[in-house]
Amino acid sequence: MHAVVHAADIQDRDGGVLVMATLFGLYPFLLKLYADSGYAGPRFQQGLARVCRQVNVEIVKRSDVTKFVVLPKRWIVERTIAWLNRCRRLAKDWERLNRHALAFLQWASIRLMVRRLCQTTT
Repeated sequence: MHAVVHAADIQDRDGGVLVMATLFGLYPFLLKLYADSGYAGPRFQQGLARVCRQVNVEIVKRSDVTKFVVLPKRWIVERTIAWLNRCRRLAKDWERLNRHALAFLQWASIRLMVRRLCQTTT
């Protein structure tokens, strides 16, 4: 997992370019990015093209608002966010420094990974 904690006055699509710029240095083999409709549009596409050219962006949109339909790629992201929100410390923005918020996010992610690794299958 990779995350960047930034000020609240930065739009998500601008922060997405920042995440991809730092993530691409760590994982140059990354070729596909799934994003929701908030990242659709030319501004995010142009910023991403400047940072990493070979990444293909697929926008996962909601199908219909009137009925519930599980979207496979969107479900992965929503499920992970729900798991992280179970950590009480991440439920509110208590931290004064961005690096502290990032540290607690990493601790919560490590906790999730360790629990998954330690599960016994019968």
